[in-house]
Amino acid sequence: MKLANALAQRSELQTRINQLRIRLNNNALVQEGETPAEDPKELLKELDKDYKTLESLIGRINRTNNETKLDSGETLTELLARRDCLTGKLEIMRQFLDHASARVQRHSVSEIKIVSTVDVRSLQKQVDKLCAQLRQVDETIQEKNWTTELL
Repeated sequence: MKLANALAQRSELQTRINQLRIRLNNNALVQEGETPAEDPKELLKELDKDYKTLESLIGRINRTNNETKLDSGETLTELLARRDCLTGKLEIMRQFLDHASARVQRHSVSEIKIVSTVDVRSLQKQVDKLCAQLRQVDETIQEKNWTTELL
């Protein structure tokens, strides 16, 4: 199985587990004398089975990511960490740029003038470079996902 297929299977399992959570909650209580739409004991068995499968799959994915080396010598795990950090940094920088570039309307000359604390154009160029880096990292990860066998 390719790593990409394992990642898709992990996502499906996580979705199924979330649906089981909802189904369990929907069948937790019934009016006295009534029966639930689904047997919670059976749902709990399914939940246990799915979590065991998920645990095994995540372990294999993590092991594969940690042992897969790129041409640069980095592991796929290190590249995933870089992607996560670039994504977080970009989110914060974009939000900051939104605030820094906002125009404050003054209705009279006597109102306080609000100005940006940074060079918005320069910061936007930095954000654009980070976006390009993120795209490149993501493409490398996707390529490895489709060419790497799951351990």
